Amino acid sequence: MSSVVMYTTAVCPYCQKAKMLLAHKGVKDIQEIRVDLDPEARAQMMARTGMRTVPQIFIDDTHVGGCDDLVALNSAGKLDVLLGIQ
Repeated sequence: MSSVVMYTTAVCPYCQKAKMLLAHKGVKDIQEIRVDLDPEARAQMMARTGMRTVPQIFIDDTHVGGCDDLVALNSAGKLDVLLGIQ
């Protein structure tokens, strides 16, 4: 299974929704980077993605985007391939 990195904050409902979808897909290990606790991590996220909002999700080296992007990938049938589930 692919590795998943997610930039999050503690009180983000979209982060929770993304984590639930990934858990439903069998992802057991998500490397969470809490940008609300670490301003340097937020700066890193913004430099890496060009985005300010969370979640920002990476599967392996692919920047998926946010929760809506993750849901759209799933709806299009492309999330399983990206996660290495087949």
